[in-house]
Amino acid sequence: MISKRDLAHRLDIPLEMADRHGLGDGMSEAEFAALENDPPAWLIQSRANRKKGARPVWATLTCDVCGYTETARPKKWWPEFTYLICGHHSLDELPKPASGHHRGEFEGVGSRFIGIVDQSL
Repeated sequence: MISKRDLAHRLDIPLEMADRHGLGDGMSEAEFAALENDPPAWLIQSRANRKKGARPVWATLTCDVCGYTETARPKKWWPEFTYLICGHHSLDELPKPASGHHRGEFEGVGSRFIGIVDQSL
């Protein structure tokens, strides 16, 4: 059975949209395949809207140190990260910033990440 979160991720829709259209926990792979093969109008429209350059619904976050991966809804405040690391890693585990660059940290990315941005001075 597919959880609601996994279903929303696989359909590339927000969790709220899954709720609104009655897609809850417990969908089988066969039901999912049927939905993909014959998508309802709201799903077709949602996919068409995303092709117009809108922000992605889901982002895959991967730690650049240990490789831990999770999916999360991207936030408007997220810049383009140079690195992502789990909160328990040390910054010493990353390459040093290039000469003439300053390193900034953004906590609260996903469930456990710190976003690192290297910017030129």
